[in-house]
Amino acid sequence: MIEQVKSYLLELQKMICSEVERLDGAESFAVDDWQKENGAGYGKTNVLSNGRVFERAGVNFSYVEGSKMPRSATALRPELEGRNYRALGVSLVLHPQNPYAPTSHANVRFFIAEKAGEAPIWWFGGGFDLTPFYGFDEDVIHWHSEAKNACTPFGESVYPKYKKWCDEYFYMKHRDEQRGVGGLFFDDLNGESLSAFSKKPGRLNTSSSSKKDVQGYPDGFDECFAFMQSVGNSFSKAYFPIVKRRKDTLFGDRERNFQLHRRGRYVEFNLIYDRGTLFGLQSGGRTESILMSMPPEVRWSYRFEVKEDSEEEKLVNYYLKSKEWV
Repeated sequence: MIEQVKSYLLELQKMICSEVERLDGAESFAVDDWQKENGAGYGKTNVLSNGRVFERAGVNFSYVEGSKMPRSATALRPELEGRNYRALGVSLVLHPQNPYAPTSHANVRFFIAEKAGEAPIWWFGGGFDLTPFYGFDEDVIHWHSEAKNACTPFGESVYPKYKKWCDEYFYMKHRDEQRGVGGLFFDDLNGESLSAFSKKPGRLNTSSSSKKDVQGYPDGFDECFAFMQSVGNSFSKAYFPIVKRRKDTLFGDRERNFQLHRRGRYVEFNLIYDRGTLFGLQSGGRTESILMSMPPEVRWSYRFEVKEDSEEEKLVNYYLKSKEWV
């Protein structure tokens, strides 16, 4: 299982990096192959900085293993206590230069937790979300249409469920606002977890993660892996057309200052709530790679206020409210 997932993830990383470089047209990724000193992990961190289109683009592949699950995982799933684990995934964050082009984040990942004498517990997770600074209905509708297209082959109820989960996940309690306009978020996906609502026969509609299918993989693995690939492969179709539309829009100091202010919210979420960041830091992951998601420039202003009836106010009061876009 691990090698099959790894092969896909490395191809996904390569594909997205090629598309970013092609769109940027000025800078290339610096490639950092790394390995943990204790042999419990390795990865490939690709970072593009100060490009024509992207101020920073980070696309990271990592594999980690350990003898004890971090508390960020066991707090939600106590049955993982006392298990060894292996985890691998691709995570990316793209921060454009132009404030009219939105920031975006995506990741897809696979975990397996094992204990002698017991069936392994495995699951997939991931998703993608969009964080605009200036909103456009056209962009948000396109984004959610592609998210829905990624889910529809697996059942009509899949997109609404994972769209709702994304809205809930990226809500910042301490600010009482959404981080962005949402997208997809899924976790703990194995053969069992979707059987309750997936309605298309043969698509994510299996009954047990501990049984074996005819190929020797756990029952439901192929369908869950197919869904993760659908989400990963849909990111480019969802995001890059938006950047192409907005990357050359004229802007000035007002828009740049608002972009830096809103990036502060992005940082706050990542450091306070984000499961991937917390898991990486608590599991002794590679800090440079974990924090490559941060924007290169950001600003916190005391009691920042936006003008009434401005585009900045519209972002907060209209776009950063959970709604059905498609």
